[in-house]
Amino acid sequence: MKMIIVIVKDTDADILTQAFTANSFRVTRVASTGGFLRSGVVTMLLGVEEAQVDAVLQTVRDSLPPKPDQKRATIFVVPVQHFEQI
Repeated sequence: MKMIIVIVKDTDADILTQAFTANSFRVTRVASTGGFLRSGVVTMLLGVEEAQVDAVLQTVRDSLPPKPDQKRATIFVVPVQHFEQI
């Protein structure tokens, strides 16, 4: 299992959330602040099986096309040693 952490500007968060849910990925959104001038960002957390990682990354690429000289998302893929729902 992998934890995917996606950090995007708050203006892109709704588009990406809708894309994740349309592709049957469950996502948790956390409002956060960071970067230059303390701009509003959203951190999204997705727990997926390893085979789904590429599909999640492609969803981000498809939903947030590149803009000149501007990064649209920062993504971390982290291994999960233990997962449990109670």
